[in-house]
Amino acid sequence: MTTISVRVSDTVAGALDQVAKESERTKSFIIQKAIEAYLEESADLQIALDRLRDHGDGVVNGKELRESLGL
Repeated sequence: MTTISVRVSDTVAGALDQVAKESERTKSFIIQKAIEAYLEESADLQIALDRLRDHGDGVVNGKELRESLGL
């Protein structure tokens, strides 16, 4: 495990304290989960952007999508 120090605004620190108290979790746990979620979302965004830029990856319209799902 690696220790990382960050500076946050008083507002963010207060909100973090509040969430930690309400959830009965440590601030470190909450920060760890927030970073994990951010990194996952960032990876998903990159995949979406890559597919958007891939001209070989065809676009499916709403009607085709519904038909492929049997709706």
